[in-house]
Amino acid sequence: MRVKIDNEVLFINREDVPKYNKQGSIVRNSYFWALRSIAGRSNSRYDWEFEPEVWIALQRMLLSFAESGYLPTRETQLEFDAETDAIPQELRLVSTRIDQ
Repeated sequence: MRVKIDNEVLFINREDVPKYNKQGSIVRNSYFWALRSIAGRSNSRYDWEFEPEVWIALQRMLLSFAESGYLPTRETQLEFDAETDAIPQELRLVSTRIDQ
């Protein structure tokens, strides 16, 4: 999931956030609701926002869903821009750098 940090808030690109689907898989829908439960803002028209206070919970959640094996890595890994964003210590286990 493409992310950026601005004013100490992590933004997950709205196009990369998992979608809720009433007829979808239980794991994917659980993942959607778990992310939404700790997001500061989780509107489909905007990037989702996560304050520093929940970054540890976000990392644990992403690790847990990644280890389940039901979701692909691209849905459980945070992708930071290689040139502009520093990866916070709290999110390093679930992050990577990408070239834009």
